[in-house]
Amino acid sequence: MCSERLIVDVDRVDKSFLLYDKPSHRLWQMLLGRRRTFYREHRVLKDITFQVPRGQTLGLVGRNGAGKSTLLSILCGTLAPSAGEARVHGKVAALLELGAGFNPELTGRENIDLCAQIYGLSEDQIHARRESIIEFADIGEYIDRPVKTYSSGMFTRLGFSVVAHVDADVLIVDEALAVGDAFFVQKCMRFLHAFRENGGTLVFVSHDMGAVTALCDRVIWLKDGRVFMDAPPKQVAAAYLADLYDADAEVVATEAGDTIVEDPLQLEDEVDGRLAWLNQTSLRNDIQLSTFAPSHDFGVRGAEFVNGGFYDRQGRKLTWMVGGECVELRLKVRAISSIRSLIVGFVVKDKQGQPLFGDNSYLTHRTDSIGAKPGDVIDFHFRFRMPILPAGDYAVSAAISDGVQEDHVMHQWVHDALVLSSRASSVATGLIGIPMLEIGHTRVATKGANQ
Repeated sequence: MCSERLIVDVDRVDKSFLLYDKPSHRLWQMLLGRRRTFYREHRVLKDITFQVPRGQTLGLVGRNGAGKSTLLSILCGTLAPSAGEARVHGKVAALLELGAGFNPELTGRENIDLCAQIYGLSEDQIHARRESIIEFADIGEYIDRPVKTYSSGMFTRLGFSVVAHVDADVLIVDEALAVGDAFFVQKCMRFLHAFRENGGTLVFVSHDMGAVTALCDRVIWLKDGRVFMDAPPKQVAAAYLADLYDADAEVVATEAGDTIVEDPLQLEDEVDGRLAWLNQTSLRNDIQLSTFAPSHDFGVRGAEFVNGGFYDRQGRKLTWMVGGECVELRLKVRAISSIRSLIVGFVVKDKQGQPLFGDNSYLTHRTDSIGAKPGDVIDFHFRFRMPILPAGDYAVSAAISDGVQEDHVMHQWVHDALVLSSRASSVATGLIGIPMLEIGHTRVATKGANQ
């Protein structure tokens, strides 16, 4: 990669912290130097190497303690690496911790001036942008109160507003938007998209994989202080999700002597859903469907999918459907071990891996949980009106779990169980479209009409 295009260059960076069991050990270490060691070395980052070209949005994901915040602090210059080198070519603005860089005794207005000076803005620039910063933060009369009285959401609003107005070349955001209200988060996301479109470089850290896949061009997964994966967002999101559900868990054993016999779906022949439609315009949202592919991506496999697919009102399996049409997604599940509370669900994602819509069976059966014994086969169905999809490829992921929505064991997760290919679309805006019941107008008055 051409060095002129690199804005972030991290080369074999290590970071270790020295841990002392007693305060006095620090003094003894200073006095005795290398003759004796009174500390334990905690290595947080291990041989981190990557480059970011100008204008790219890099996502950083990883579990708590993986080293994300430490790496960001090194990029910002607030921490020095123990070994290696991290070079950033350009002005860096960062939103790392709530209230970082703020003096708690000063008002919000005074902290705006203080932080803007730290970022290198002149007095004229600060004066010209102060009202815009205050308007973006939108915290009302609290702008003239000490920031020690602020809520976490107010800290986020003020901090993000400042870094959005300092003409940064590199913007670093670390989970700061997780505490903002929906209105402000949407405002921030609009700014981040505009920042990218204008050639800004963004380093974005979040546990929300939907936001990561929607915003980032590339994602680095940190695990145990190392770069475990560096790939496109959809690929990293799938692997990271599998890791969160502990894909390496032991397979649940089937009871001794159990023999599972294959029982394929016995349904009507597949039909072409287009035959029932009279509308032959070029804007009809034709969606081609693949055959259900129940591969096992991760999970303890106490249950598995047998088959599935989309069906029309007459119960016929579809190879083609139309956006806006009422369809039924059927998923056939077979229990391999005993399950107390079966949950089956699906999610439709775009080609970047961003979730668009989905649902599961938990809420419907929250008071009468579905149990299963080894060998039981259960059909689940989800009937809904198919949204109108912009032209492109989409995938349906399906999952089986045991428990409740907030706490469950994943038995099987299948990425790309079904692939949807949208050929044409009438979507005017947005990620998906919904059928309109009616779009009309009523003329209230006409200029010049008799009164």
